[in-house]
Amino acid sequence: MKKSITLSLLAVSALYAADIELAPIDVQSTTITEVAQNAQTSADVADALSKSVPSIDMSRRSGIANDVLIRGQKRDNISVEVDGTKVYGACPNRMDPPVSHILANQIDSIEVTEGPYDVTTYGNLSGGLKIKTKQPTKDFKAQINLGFGAWNYKKFGASASGGNDFIRMIAAVSTESSDQYHDGDSNTLAQQLKLKAQPGNQYKTQYEDMQAYKKNSMMAKAFITTAKNQELRLSATANRSDNILYPNSPMDAIYDDSNIYSVSYNIDNLTESYKNLNLEYYYSDVDHPMSTEYRKIADMNASKNTTNHMWTTMQGIKLKNSFDINSYKLLLGLDGSKRMWKGQYVNNNNGAIKGNSIDQTITKDAALFAKLEKNYGALGMSLGGRVDDISITNDSQPNNNYHSLGANLLTTYNFNKDNQLFFGLGQAYRTPDARELYFLKSGIKGTPTLDQTRNREADIGFTTDNDLFSLKLKAFYSKLHNYIYINANKLTNIFENIDATVYGGEISGSIYATDDMTIDMGASYKRGKKDHALTGQTNTNLADMAPLRGNIALNYEYANNSLATLETVMSDRWDTIDDDNGEQVLSGWAVVNAKIKHAVNKKFDFTLGVNNLFDVTYAQSNTYVDLTLVTAGGDAVLLNEPGRYVYTNLDFKF
Repeated sequence: MKKSITLSLLAVSALYAADIELAPIDVQSTTITEVAQNAQTSADVADALSKSVPSIDMSRRSGIANDVLIRGQKRDNISVEVDGTKVYGACPNRMDPPVSHILANQIDSIEVTEGPYDVTTYGNLSGGLKIKTKQPTKDFKAQINLGFGAWNYKKFGASASGGNDFIRMIAAVSTESSDQYHDGDSNTLAQQLKLKAQPGNQYKTQYEDMQAYKKNSMMAKAFITTAKNQELRLSATANRSDNILYPNSPMDAIYDDSNIYSVSYNIDNLTESYKNLNLEYYYSDVDHPMSTEYRKIADMNASKNTTNHMWTTMQGIKLKNSFDINSYKLLLGLDGSKRMWKGQYVNNNNGAIKGNSIDQTITKDAALFAKLEKNYGALGMSLGGRVDDISITNDSQPNNNYHSLGANLLTTYNFNKDNQLFFGLGQAYRTPDARELYFLKSGIKGTPTLDQTRNREADIGFTTDNDLFSLKLKAFYSKLHNYIYINANKLTNIFENIDATVYGGEISGSIYATDDMTIDMGASYKRGKKDHALTGQTNTNLADMAPLRGNIALNYEYANNSLATLETVMSDRWDTIDDDNGEQVLSGWAVVNAKIKHAVNKKFDFTLGVNNLFDVTYAQSNTYVDLTLVTAGGDAVLLNEPGRYVYTNLDFKF
């Protein structure tokens, strides 16, 4: 409590400093725009992000619905918001990560935060994503997108927006499906499994050639002007996915249905200094059964013919108040949420309930946050703080309560209009989730006594942007206390709190070779170390720390709004691993992608591209036991990436 009072006094006392124009603070975030326009190979958000931001890696789970890692962190260590709505998946094995519940072709922009520097959202331990979907417009606009690709990939998307001074509306629909992709050795998902896994985990003969996934989605919004500078905003998104194959997991998703709703009231310019008030209520739900019914084990052993049916709901309310006081920007907010998560095992032969996988768990959070920005000449500063009070209740296990204080200080120094130095210090927390505390499988697997994780991090970097080139360099050092980690040597209470360190750096930039030609590049490197090896183990490497990876792309604008791109993506050998906990050495790789996007006219774009031009066989996701994967010869089965993939997109605008 003393810390929170001190933080508040600092924020208030700063309001009486000299009157200097505010400099923008954008230290640890990167905004990716035109996401929908660039989502041409699939609507997978993880795939789109991993190709755009050096610090983001993709965890390959299937042909769709893949997961993201920011600086080697995933799950609850990073937060995901869609239009201000906190989103969670239902599957404890990440078959439906939060980013899978929104399609890339519905997205306008994504803000990527690296590090504990977003006090408006809980769970931003090591980074987060703020996804902003398409907004309704007053003028009528419509778009139809058709996509076709190898392995019978088909996509159809359509959106329309329009309105008047009273109401603006947008509606978008999409459908997408694909057969199983082939790796560089021409093996389908089922064939990869047949070559590597035990017979019971392989697909039944009648399902070996089944479709990899089908995904349908609908989004609708209405913004209603209720008074001058006041607006009621309504939003609804529905996703329906069927028969998603997860070959190196023991189960596949029979379906994955989710709904996201939000209602917000926004008021601008209440007074000269009271710039904005926004009150939002949101609700989301996910229904996700995963089953062994497509696998041979269902016929070999009747007791293994099982569905793990998972449900989660998330609802919350958030109030944000923005002020301009002299030359200061002040944000004050309240944040409350309630998450329910539960699951049960069902016998597919007779429908009998075999028991719970997670007893119903309710997580409640009440929080207060504040952020203050100001500059002093060329020096810009931002101070943020967040206080959370969290309770977790379970139907059969002990309850848990957690309290935390997150804070950060961000500074930028502008040498001139082209060159900027930035530095940040941050602290953030996240509580253990129901899986880590209470997940049940062959006895108690979760650890009900886990402490919350704290991250203390420092970031430094430099940016420059001139007529010849742009460049952004960043380095970070993160100290994790009570980091939640799996000990593969244990059979019960397998999650442990450990202390660890993560450090690394990223580089991104562009060279403006000519008026028509640019060279884009990006790379990231990170290392993670446990302070001590886990009980019964000797390895101190932290899992999920992908090696040095980067890309170089040559872009040639050969006509107005027409672009040709040749790109190579490369990864070093992944040999710094945690083999005590399931990781394997992965070979280095390099793939070449090519694309031509041709603007036939202002209303029609045509894209033709090929990924992995030389049909390389490679894997980019490792096998840390945090994921439950099928095994072969003691090792988890690696899932290869797609081989050569040829695709085309037709984009019509009205």
